[in-house]
Amino acid sequence: MSPLLTYFWPIFAVALVLGAIGGSLWLRRSKRTFLIASGVIALAFTGLWHGPLGGAGRFIAQVEPAARFILVDWEMPQVQAPLHRGPLTRRLMLSGQADEFQREELVRIMSMTPGVSRATWDTSGGVPMILEGLAVAIAGFLIGLLLAYVVELRRRYNSQWSW
Repeated sequence: MSPLLTYFWPIFAVALVLGAIGGSLWLRRSKRTFLIASGVIALAFTGLWHGPLGGAGRFIAQVEPAARFILVDWEMPQVQAPLHRGPLTRRLMLSGQADEFQREELVRIMSMTPGVSRATWDTSGGVPMILEGLAVAIAGFLIGLLLAYVVELRRRYNSQWSW
């Protein structure tokens, strides 16, 4: 399974379910507290998944060995390719001895590693993974709200028929 799916899929699934439940309770009882509480729980789960529940650690454990395997396969063991940390991003930071041709080709090859957004020889970071996770959680929550709305429309439409 792709490293991105192992990181983002649980966030999306939990936010989708919380959006559907919170939206359903909000539409039936007309209290915003259900909606707000389910949204906060979805965002809190994203933070917990990234840190204490180990989603980021599993992502690192899948991407960095794959990058090391590629470097060994291309006979470049003197080059290191860790993910940018502080905060964690999906960008590989290449370092080590390589000539100009090797540098260009390693950037191209390492950028195709599953889960990596970009490989670079400088130390600049990218978009933090926690922000990407929060965006996925918001998208899942909104889709859950849409599903709750569709179900509620169907329920209200069917309730008018009493034969």
